[in-house]
Amino acid sequence: MAKKSGGGTPATVALTRAGVDFVLREYHHDPRAESFGLEAAEALGVDPERVFKTLLAEVDGALVVGIVPVTGQLDLKALAKAVGGRRASMADPAVAERATGYVVGGISPIGQKRRHPTLLDASALDHETVLVSGGRRGLDLEIAPADLVAVTGATTAEIGRS
Repeated sequence: MAKKSGGGTPATVALTRAGVDFVLREYHHDPRAESFGLEAAEALGVDPERVFKTLLAEVDGALVVGIVPVTGQLDLKALAKAVGGRRASMADPAVAERATGYVVGGISPIGQKRRHPTLLDASALDHETVLVSGGRRGLDLEIAPADLVAVTGATTAEIGRS
């Protein structure tokens, strides 16, 4: 995979600094799109199972990042269990934006303002590469799942559901 730096987001800067191969995948974002992830898959011509969304949840009061396929949902019970917690709920969007430095719909798991425990759905390992947000709407990063795990410090677990 060719490395392409640019895009000017904290995610691309972090990947470039870490020497991680990635490909920028840009597309025209329609702000009226119902699902940003499905919009990305269609616009980029990739299987939606390879496109992952980054969500923030609160587990026992602490923020946790969950990365799951755009075709499904984050299983909050599985997420809580995976981090040894008891109760999880989705983080308030404003809290997610402040904690990550990104806007909702463009939250990247890479290059966030503060590092949070991160879990990647195990289904990512079924693919040679996956796509995650590059830090703004209309910009995705194609990256090997092992590199995504390494750069985010993620743990893989079955945290997604259809």
